[in-house]
Amino acid sequence: MGKRVTTRRRVPEGFRDAVGELEFWRDGVLGVRKRDGTLVEIGEETLAAAKVVQGPRPPRG
Repeated sequence: MGKRVTTRRRVPEGFRDAVGELEFWRDGVLGVRKRDGTLVEIGEETLAAAKVVQGPRPPRG
C-alpha cells in the first residue's frame, strides 16, 4: 500500500489502464487513487498486469 502503481484490466471493450497510488487491496479488490483524486476499484479477476512505478513525472515547462 502507498506505492505508485500502473495497472491494466480487462473490460468488454478491451483494456483500461490506471496509474496512481495503491490505497488498498482487500476482498479481491484493488483501490488505486489517480492523480485527479478519483478512486478506481479493480476486481482481481479483471487484472491483466500491474507493477510498481516511479513517482510522477515533473511538470514540463
